[in-house]
Amino acid sequence: MILVDPGLYIGTAADLNDSQALINAAITHILSVDSVDPRCLLSAQKDLCMKWVTVLDETTSDLLSHMDDCYLFIQEAVDGGGAVLVHWVNSGFEQQLCLYEDMICQVDTSSPLYKQYRLTKISEKYPELRQVPTELFAVDPSNSSSREASYRCRKCRRALFRSSSILSHPVGDGARAFSHKKSSNLTGDIQCTSYFIEPVQWMQDALLGVMNGQVWSTHDQ
Repeated sequence: MILVDPGLYIGTAADLNDSQALINAAITHILSVDSVDPRCLLSAQKDLCMKWVTVLDETTSDLLSHMDDCYLFIQEAVDGGGAVLVHWVNSGFEQQLCLYEDMICQVDTSSPLYKQYRLTKISEKYPELRQVPTELFAVDPSNSSSREASYRCRKCRRALFRSSSILSHPVGDGARAFSHKKSSNLTGDIQCTSYFIEPVQWMQDALLGVMNGQVWSTHDQ
């Protein structure tokens, strides 16, 4: 069991069965992220406030969706003078914690960071695009009255996507197929001329194979 902040400990499932360690650390709350009910692992000490997040201990599991509730559980415990033991062992969860911190400790579904995370999870869960749920596509800007900046096709001027759909990406890490669209300034720094965006409703038929061969490749704002 490791103290990472006043009133907050991180440990393993084995720590739940160490009653003396729980007493020494004055643990009052336990947050378990596991597929196994933590109550069966507890020692004789039963007077603990517990929260169990049921997810598989796998790097691909989604913890971020539960993060706001977990944060509130920890905050209420510490603010009330208690101490919390959080137990989980997973590098994928650590990455999601970093993402949660980057979003200022709040799951913001409109954040490009969250959208990138969601797309990563979709690609893991739905290797075939035909399986992607329709509700995961962003609203078609041509059917929206939002005043948000939109990007249009240079040729036909159709609204293709809004600025909130743009996802960040490391410049220079794209496929070689995009190399001809990249330029360099006098210092040799690579300047990316491509946009990476989340799926938009008008793309749905194309992504599902209904509009094979029809591609719009030149956009401007």
